[in-house]
Amino acid sequence: MGKNHALIVDDHPFVGRGIANFLITHCRFKQAYVVTDEEGCYRHFRENEPPGLLVLDFWLPSSTALRLLKEVKQLYPKMRLLVISGDESNDIRQKVRTAGAHGFVLKSEPPEMFSKAVSALMENNTWFLHDRFECIEKDNFKINKFNFTPRQKEVLHMIMRGLPNKKIAAQLSISEPTVKEHISHILKKMGVNTRMEAITLLHGNLEPYK
Repeated sequence: MGKNHALIVDDHPFVGRGIANFLITHCRFKQAYVVTDEEGCYRHFRENEPPGLLVLDFWLPSSTALRLLKEVKQLYPKMRLLVISGDESNDIRQKVRTAGAHGFVLKSEPPEMFSKAVSALMENNTWFLHDRFECIEKDNFKINKFNFTPRQKEVLHMIMRGLPNKKIAAQLSISEPTVKEHISHILKKMGVNTRMEAITLLHGNLEPYK
């Protein structure tokens, strides 16, 4: 299994190449290939070492990615499977999860979120965030127990959106050192060390891969 190389299946070559370049530039993959359909995917498997990561657009030219997901899961159980989609239908996330995907990311989400998802998958975790980040407000029973200040809650929302410190500082009109201080307090209150661990704890949607 070629853990350091990825395959993207997307019928929009421009989008696929963009994802491939991002994986190489920001996610430490040595190689990333692009095919446009299921046939190209299987041909790549036959002609090359199977990739460590397979990124699938949910809507493929002839159908959805569900059948391909199930087949690849059976053939290559150790391959990490990430589905992306521009469709925000609530059903898709559950369908791809049931079919065997290890993660799902909307195309409308920030690049930082895609990077976090890839990192989670390659560390043998899964990535299925809730449908909208506003769901944090609905999970007040999880939030309130940490006794966050109003400002810490604002910073936490932006962390969950994948915003870097610089953008958080700009949106809240505060300095980056102040943002870092808020994040330090947030992580300490939650008893975690990283942003990803904070997301894991709040959403309860990142599980060790079995």
